[in-house]
Amino acid sequence: MAFIADALSRVKPSATIAVTQKARDLKAQGREVISLSVGEPDFDTPTHICDAAVEAIRRGETRYPPVLGIPQLREAVAKKFKRENGLDYKASDVIVATGGKHILFNAFLATINPGDEVIVPAPYWVSYPEMVAICGGTTVFVDTTMEHGFKLQAADLERAITPRTKWLVLNSPSNPSGAAYTHDELKQVAEVLLRHPQVHILTDDIYEHLVYGDFKFATIAQVEPGLFDRTLTMNGVSKAYAMTGWRIGFAAGPAALIKAMDMLQGQQTSGACSIAQWAALAALEGPQDHLAVFRKAFQERRDLVVSMLGQAKYLQCPSPEGAFYVFPSCKEAIGRKTPEGRVIESDVDFVTALLEAEGVAVVQGSAFGTGPNFRVSYAASNATLEDACTKIQRFCASLV
Repeated sequence: MAFIADALSRVKPSATIAVTQKARDLKAQGREVISLSVGEPDFDTPTHICDAAVEAIRRGETRYPPVLGIPQLREAVAKKFKRENGLDYKASDVIVATGGKHILFNAFLATINPGDEVIVPAPYWVSYPEMVAICGGTTVFVDTTMEHGFKLQAADLERAITPRTKWLVLNSPSNPSGAAYTHDELKQVAEVLLRHPQVHILTDDIYEHLVYGDFKFATIAQVEPGLFDRTLTMNGVSKAYAMTGWRIGFAAGPAALIKAMDMLQGQQTSGACSIAQWAALAALEGPQDHLAVFRKAFQERRDLVVSMLGQAKYLQCPSPEGAFYVFPSCKEAIGRKTPEGRVIESDVDFVTALLEAEGVAVVQGSAFGTGPNFRVSYAASNATLEDACTKIQRFCASLV
């Protein structure tokens, strides 16, 4: 009898974490490395949020919290969904968890039976299919293209749906592509879903506030109220409020699903960190001035990276609508050789050779289900990004 559960044989390690660790290892060896592999804002958590956490400690808010989340935060989440998204959730429809990843995992664990199918557009965040696999489900990947802005097309979704389809996962703006769906694009997706009442929608809106230019964010239950009762709307404070380490995610959805997730969470964590919840409350209800500052900085960085990588030999780099990633194609580099004679046969070879030659760490697109591409996180200073992009240009120019 094996000691390790069979379910883990279906799971792959996170590619983004693996690249980050390789970069750390090279740094430990004395190499100069620029890591553009981490999906994390480089800004500090706003001061008023940190102050709220300190005040919570001093008030003695250090006991076990309610499993679903402290009432004040759940009420604030419901107000946020109404204020910003036009969604009428009650506090009783809300669950708070230890990060957005915990929300997603519990939703799948609460609903997936062996053989159930989950549609995931590619490219996708690396953890979606691994979570589905752990829960015994089957991920059905639907490819998107650069020509369509890496967005799911209604006809492709229609073809992918079967009687076993339980979930569609939508992530907008997207990790890794930065693609974000307009109101009209979501409406086209929604029209397909209305014809298939067995399909629920898990919308990952964690990058909601990081959209640029004139783009207007929309979420699917807002666009099509007919899908409200089968949508789990997930969000959190990690990206827009630079609170990745605080580990607070939240969601609202159908009562039966929230109840099931509550039961699971009660046997797992007994609720998210009480102090972090009070900080998240301050994030949602306190000053929002920093959001404009974050957006301006990220938009400038996006434009810098898109421009410089667009000038690199053998690369194509579309300009995304949101998040803090670009997802260039390195298709024209495949089959070429490094100065040492190494043939670039895949995007894995491309990012490995780039790291070894120039000390720039990015993540291969095949880890996100789409290649030959690579993901660049522009959550770094302008100077760092300019240095990194110059090195990527030099690396590409060296290929023959």
